[in-house]
Amino acid sequence: MIRNAMTIDVEDYFHVSAFASHIPREAWENLPCRVERNIDCILMLLDEKQIKATFFTLGWIAKRYVSMVRRITENGHELASHGCEHHRVSELGFAQFRKDIIHSKKLLEDIGGSPVWGYRAPSFSINSQNLWAFDLLEEAGYRYSSSIYPVYHDHYGMPDAPRFAFYPSPTKKLLELPVTTVSLFGRNFPAGGGGYFRLWPYSVSRWFIHKVNNHDHRPAIFYFHPWEMDPEQPRQKGISAKTRFRHYLNLDCMEKRIKLLINDFNWGRMDQIFLDEAE
Repeated sequence: MIRNAMTIDVEDYFHVSAFASHIPREAWENLPCRVERNIDCILMLLDEKQIKATFFTLGWIAKRYVSMVRRITENGHELASHGCEHHRVSELGFAQFRKDIIHSKKLLEDIGGSPVWGYRAPSFSINSQNLWAFDLLEEAGYRYSSSIYPVYHDHYGMPDAPRFAFYPSPTKKLLELPVTTVSLFGRNFPAGGGGYFRLWPYSVSRWFIHKVNNHDHRPAIFYFHPWEMDPEQPRQKGISAKTRFRHYLNLDCMEKRIKLLINDFNWGRMDQIFLDEAE
């Protein structure tokens, strides 16, 4: 049976890019943080099925929840970088991005006590306009990125990118691992989690992943956020109807769906699936 990659983007509800214009960064410190209780719930679910996963973790979170980060690595999961403070690559530029990825890697390695090989850009913000980011990631010591989602979306996406693992540069060794899509009717459809996993019936996501495993003969890469397991999180006021729909839809169903997902497929860590295979 093909082993798929289970990944978690470790950030809290107020870090999401869709809230950026409503929740200033300087307010983060004063908001109720719920990430630790949600991560502990996720760790328990994974442990029940003896599943190891990859946790793309914000430096902002790691500095404040050191013991939580150590629980992740002590339980045999992979610790990877999600940057420092959830800045999109397009917001940082060349010099600031280099500083961000170096600092977050060192911070996570010091706290977690294990090498950090992987990076995922906030909001999948590596695209055709900033491919220089791959060179900087390799220079900083990363071995893979999972920063491209080959779909059309109003906040992210690089629909012309390869659907499966590829090397962005033929002269480099950094591997890009796009989040999973399914090709139907000449278009890529999101099949790797996020809001789409909550939007569509679970049977659709299950069929998509089966198709990738059985038709494409490739491992799928699935992701979700801890806040998606938390229907009791504080509700934001003044956000648009579209943002409200996307963020809060079916939060109360998420834990049940994750349980179904981990039962229906074989799961593992990104590094053990893709790096071991590439060597």
